Amino acid sequence: MTFSRIMRLMAALLLIGTVAACGGRGGGGGFLGGWDAGGETETDRLARKENVGNPIERGNGTSIFQLFRQRDDGTKVGVNRYLWNASLDVLNFLPVQTVDPFTGVITTGYGTPPGGGQAYRATIHVKDPALEARSLNLALQTRGGRPVATGTQRAVEDAILTRARQMRVADGRF
Repeated sequence: MTFSRIMRLMAALLLIGTVAACGGRGGGGGFLGGWDAGGETETDRLARKENVGNPIERGNGTSIFQLFRQRDDGTKVGVNRYLWNASLDVLNFLPVQTVDPFTGVITTGYGTPPGGGQAYRATIHVKDPALEARSLNLALQTRGGRPVATGTQRAVEDAILTRARQMRVADGRF
C-alpha cells in the first residue's frame, strides 16, 4: 500500500468515526455512541423524559418573546419588562453589546448622548420583577474607565424609572 492510500483510508475512518459519534439513538454520546446493540440506556430514558415538556428541546417554533409570557413550567424570565424596555429606550444612543433576559443584564458599548461631548458606556441590571427603584442597578463609565458623577447617574436612573412608569400607564395595567 502506498502512503497516499493509507492517508485516504485513515481520513475515511476518521470521518466515519466523527459522524458516528455525532449521531445515534438517544443522543449518542461518546465514540460510536448510539450504535450499540443494547439500545437505549437508563440515562438516555431519563434525559428524554425530562425534556418532554421543554419547549426548546421540542423545537416547536418557540421564540425568545414567549419567555416573557406567564407559564408554569419555570421558563419565565424574572425581570420587569417595563424597566427592561425603558432602559433600552432611554439609553438608545448606546450600542447594545450583550443582553441576557434570564439574569436581567444589558451591556452596552461606548456612545455619545445627543448634544453631549463625553462618551459613556452602561451596564444595566434589572434584578427583580417589581417596578421599583431597588429593581434597577445602573453602572455608567466614561471612555477613560472612570465612573460618572453621582448626579449624572441618578438623573439617568430617574429617567429610566420615569419612562418605565409611563410605559406601564400606557399599557393600562395598574
